[in-house]
Amino acid sequence: MTDYYQEALKLFAYSQSIRRDLHIHPELGFQEVRTSGIIAAELREIGLEVTTGIAKTGVIAMIDGDKPGPIIMLRFDIDALPIAEQTGTEYASQNPGLMHACGHDGHVAIGLTVARLLNDHRDEINGTVKLIFQPAEEIANGAERMIEEGALEQPSPANCLGLHIWNLKPIGWLGIADGPVMASAAQFAIKLTGKGGHGAIPHLAIDPVVAAAQIISAAQTIASRNSDPQETCVVSFCSLRAGDAFNVIPQIVEMKGTIRTYNPEVGQMVYKRLTEIVHGVGKAMGCEVELIIDNITPAVINDPKITQIVKRAAKKVLPDHDLDEKGYVTMGAEDFGFYQKKIPGTFFFIGSSNSENGLTYGHHHPKFDFDEGALPRGAALMAAAAVEYLKT
Repeated sequence: MTDYYQEALKLFAYSQSIRRDLHIHPELGFQEVRTSGIIAAELREIGLEVTTGIAKTGVIAMIDGDKPGPIIMLRFDIDALPIAEQTGTEYASQNPGLMHACGHDGHVAIGLTVARLLNDHRDEINGTVKLIFQPAEEIANGAERMIEEGALEQPSPANCLGLHIWNLKPIGWLGIADGPVMASAAQFAIKLTGKGGHGAIPHLAIDPVVAAAQIISAAQTIASRNSDPQETCVVSFCSLRAGDAFNVIPQIVEMKGTIRTYNPEVGQMVYKRLTEIVHGVGKAMGCEVELIIDNITPAVINDPKITQIVKRAAKKVLPDHDLDEKGYVTMGAEDFGFYQKKIPGTFFFIGSSNSENGLTYGHHHPKFDFDEGALPRGAALMAAAAVEYLKT
């Protein structure tokens, strides 16, 4: 097999230039017009068949190998976040209030580098590689819309691979494990309507603030008393809006939060118990209750067979790296799970932090930045894993 890491290192200047250009010009989900234009132009430049306009700004390209075989899909997300950047780098965002604070600029650079690597080595490809550059991962609609608009058709891939630059781990670390690796995500919104009144005469009011406090406290028992201790779930209340004055009991309290689980059955239990608690406590406190729970994205659950192929490729192309095979998991969510509900796949992590260079801020932080040495590592492993899969 080609030494894809050495090949990717030769393309580092290209990968870095793409990443930094996109970092300077971030775009939100379904608004990535400039980004998708660059992606399409780069892919066409090397002679690939390109389709644009899938899910508004999605881009798809095909690389046919010299020999017949299956089809594997490689997915790269392309959108930024509504965060004002505070890194102070020479390539900092020039779009006010927008920032690539999760590494998707790096993912695009990796994807375009993979395209060049595989296009140069079609003789090693037994089948077809389908490259998907997906919008709107951050708002968890991109993958679903790509699927709805035919991204997994004509032709239909048998399996899929995805990756994420991961600033919670150092450069040189690789996280490749089967089973659940990222959680499903749901969001909830609660509205409690009481009876407003003077803070000094509470007996004439129905206080939704007290009801909200009781609900928040009671909901903590879902994880501690309703969930199997060997399972994992998170119920977080992240927003609470009530009155404005210090001496006025408000009429309405609104709360928002998130639910994270790996096991769908646990998720259903959490939804049921949260519904019972919100309605039961709210009504007991005399409030009118409204509750909406919306599923956002399913869990990312890696296929064991494909994961073994990715591990095998990692040991060949990045043999001196710290390969974490123990089952690294995070309660963060990723809409790659939508693809995995349709076809088996594996999602892996590329360590990207560097404490010596101060590159330690986590994802979605206004000072987020990563060691760009992750770019050739990610490109090499993705290319090698695709080739390894197509040989099986």
